[in-house]
Amino acid sequence: MKIYGVSGTNGAGKDSIAEMLAERHGFFVASATDLLAAGLREKGWPIDREHKSKLSAEWRRQYGMSAVVDRAWEQYQKVKDQYQGFVVGSLRHPGEGYRIHELGGQVIWVDAEPRTRYDRISAANRGVDKASEDSKTFEEFMADQEREMHHSGDAATLNISDVKAQADILLGNSSNSVETFKDDAEKALGF
Repeated sequence: MKIYGVSGTNGAGKDSIAEMLAERHGFFVASATDLLAAGLREKGWPIDREHKSKLSAEWRRQYGMSAVVDRAWEQYQKVKDQYQGFVVGSLRHPGEGYRIHELGGQVIWVDAEPRTRYDRISAANRGVDKASEDSKTFEEFMADQEREMHHSGDAATLNISDVKAQADILLGNSSNSVETFKDDAEKALGF
């Protein structure tokens, strides 16, 4: 059984990798974004990047630095006999990457040029929960990225650059075709 944690910049193709693993290889997909959105709904908080960041930091302080991956792993354990592997995205804290490695998995980092990623997000139908958070100027998009790349002095806050440093597999996504990127990612992962 293979285990992957997927991280990368916003709009780089993290969800496409998870979709490929589910569709083509029978993986269980856990989405940190979805877990956090559910948690925000329970609290009655807005579902946006800022509140997802706040809630994930709260969970890390309360349950440990790998709280998001641990919640996803718990979900998987209930149904693991139905799947060929486990993938969780989007890792945004080094504790999550460490946990993937402890489970015997690999961390995948995916990236693309900022303008390409911004254009993808702006053009995509990203769903109800993502519509408002994806309606930003390029400058706001880049400011969000910078804020998420390094923690703010609080070890529980987002620190994507330290997840990148743990990556076992680095993927670039300059493709204009989701299917082409899925094919490329599948080959890079050795399927």
